[in-house]
Amino acid sequence: MSISKFKEEATESLLEKELITIDQFEQVKAYRNLNLFSLHTELKLFLYASVILFTTGIGILIYQNIDSIGHIAILAFLLLVIVICFYFCFKNSIGFKKQQTQFENPIFDYLILAAVLLSCIFVGYLQFQYAIFGTHYGLATVIPTAIAFFCAYYFDNKSILSIAITGLAAYIGLSVSPQSLLQNEFNDNNTLSYSAISLGISLVIWTIYSEKNDLKKHFNLVFLTFALHIISIACINNLSDSYWGIFILLLAGSCYYFYRTSYLIKSVSLFVFTLIYAYIGLNIFLFKLLEFSNINSELFIPLFFLVPFYFIGSIIYFIRLVKQFNKKTNHDSI
Repeated sequence: MSISKFKEEATESLLEKELITIDQFEQVKAYRNLNLFSLHTELKLFLYASVILFTTGIGILIYQNIDSIGHIAILAFLLLVIVICFYFCFKNSIGFKKQQTQFENPIFDYLILAAVLLSCIFVGYLQFQYAIFGTHYGLATVIPTAIAFFCAYYFDNKSILSIAITGLAAYIGLSVSPQSLLQNEFNDNNTLSYSAISLGISLVIWTIYSEKNDLKKHFNLVFLTFALHIISIACINNLSDSYWGIFILLLAGSCYYFYRTSYLIKSVSLFVFTLIYAYIGLNIFLFKLLEFSNINSELFIPLFFLVPFYFIGSIIYFIRLVKQFNKKTNHDSI
């Protein structure tokens, strides 16, 4: 179903329920027939890209000219830009509110993002070049993380919140990158897996606290997304451990919680990833059952021929679940 068709059906549903009048329905229909196109999202994307390119360019400039420019000059320049960014952001901010807020001009959202990214570079540079924290390397991660959390809540910025959670994960030893997943770091260090699961559970507990206290509730999806990935990946990687039964139960409980939560907050991304992790865990569990069941090898032949039908059925069922989710959540929204 196309987006325009869905909008038409949603508007008709509002008319049938007498939530809007016929005149309002005709006005909405006439407005959509104008086919107006908004550049708001595209402009915000370009602003975001400009911030990323600017901070990346600063890093490359430092790396290529570190000997000719000098450390003090580089640090002074970074500090000057950071101070200027923070000055204008604090000046134009309405202050901290428990509910969702925003700048009158969206450009300041990207200015504060640049300030936080440059702060991370600044602190990292200080530690790398002058070792101001000595052997306490964690402080070089904690300080930018604390700055990011403060800015995320004070200026109500989800992008900065993602940076803060990533910094928190890095502090406990998690490397949130595709390379770390490919290298299977969780399996190499059981303590790291336990720390990851503890972090994920802590993020879930924080969302519950935020929900009850009406504290930036719109941040919950970000926290839950990180928690889902961290807990699920850690559990799946430990299914090869001798205590795999505990982790399969933990994964099942986690997937059930996020399944219910995805319906409550109407998040299709959370729903889809929950299904994917649950499916991976289920297949590993079934494989282990076959491995320990001592089934006659002759019985594996018909099972082998059933595998394609199993995967095709899984795909069909997956699509059906997603459609049911969209139908139910859209109906609830209307």
